[in-house]
Amino acid sequence: MTQTFQFNTTPSLRFGAGQLAATVPEIASRLGPRVLLVTDAGLRRAGLSDGLEQALARACAVTVFDAVEADPSRRTLEAAVALGSEAGATGVLGFGGGSPMDVAKLAALLLGSGEDLDAAWGVGQARGPRLPLVLVPTTAGTGSEVTPVSIITVGADEKRGVSSPVILPDLAVLDPELTLGLPPLATAATGIDAMVHAIEAYTSRSANNNPISRTLAIEALRRLGANIERAVADGSDVAARGEMLLGAMLAGQAFANSPVAAVHALAYPVGGIFHIPHGLSNALVLAPVMRFNAPAAGADYAALAPHVFPALGDGGSQAVTAEFIDALTALSARLGVPQRLRDVDIPRDALPRMASDAMKQTRLLVNNPREVTEADALSIYEAAW
Repeated sequence: MTQTFQFNTTPSLRFGAGQLAATVPEIASRLGPRVLLVTDAGLRRAGLSDGLEQALARACAVTVFDAVEADPSRRTLEAAVALGSEAGATGVLGFGGGSPMDVAKLAALLLGSGEDLDAAWGVGQARGPRLPLVLVPTTAGTGSEVTPVSIITVGADEKRGVSSPVILPDLAVLDPELTLGLPPLATAATGIDAMVHAIEAYTSRSANNNPISRTLAIEALRRLGANIERAVADGSDVAARGEMLLGAMLAGQAFANSPVAAVHALAYPVGGIFHIPHGLSNALVLAPVMRFNAPAAGADYAALAPHVFPALGDGGSQAVTAEFIDALTALSARLGVPQRLRDVDIPRDALPRMASDAMKQTRLLVNNPREVTEADALSIYEAAW
């Protein structure tokens, strides 16, 4: 019987060097006369948003919220919503990495509907409507511009997600020139994050794991694997940056519909408790989770391996899987990414608490190819430490 599935994505994309400037009139038209621009202070200090702000201001009133931090908090989201409400925002523009885009998504939802955030957590709970929404990524990693997911830190360190097609944007603009200033380590970590999205989407146990997502995951890994070292070595390589941005977007489309699993579930406590950037958190636990999953996902890992590393592919699936994991680890090391939890100052005595916190990510763990218990999570963290 043919599989039944659904596939949702951002309905309109613009890609190419210089596309942001070319698309400003369309952005203004879509968002209306009063735009809430959600970004972070670092991007504004670097002048990355100057041209956008100036061009938009000629077409509409722009209110800027630039207080988004890494792993944005509920308080930050509520401050953005309050500012947008005060300004009478008619549309929301998210500009930056995954954090500003995640805040922009939920700000558009809460400004447009006034619904209770606590009722929106989880999968398919957000009802809308939302304000018109445009997203512009400045990193090649999260794929947030094409995903129906927003992650917010609640309380001291718990990450919660809203997952609903309602928060997909109306338009995403992918301009590789915006990623040229990203430092090497951030380029590497966000690139590995995108690879994790593709790997987990392809191997997801979700009932909605579908041939479109799997095809997109393969193409994402092909582009990411071929270009990540070039992008890290030469940050001004527009072609490599463009390939990374496309790869991250394709991986985002894949996992938006075939959801991620234990790598992300175990990465969240790393980021939530110790404020390690999301891409690096994923990179730190990727190999140990893959080794844990290998008995259940070996055939899938082996199928993916040659798309990232063309020299791999000969031999049985378990042998190729082992080579694939080793090659990913070696790639991460070549890119200068920290390799162990201890390398980012996570103490060993924190691992039990992290394992307990990871088990709260039930919406993710249910998608893992192999069931993960709290004891398993602790063993994985031990292997990563």
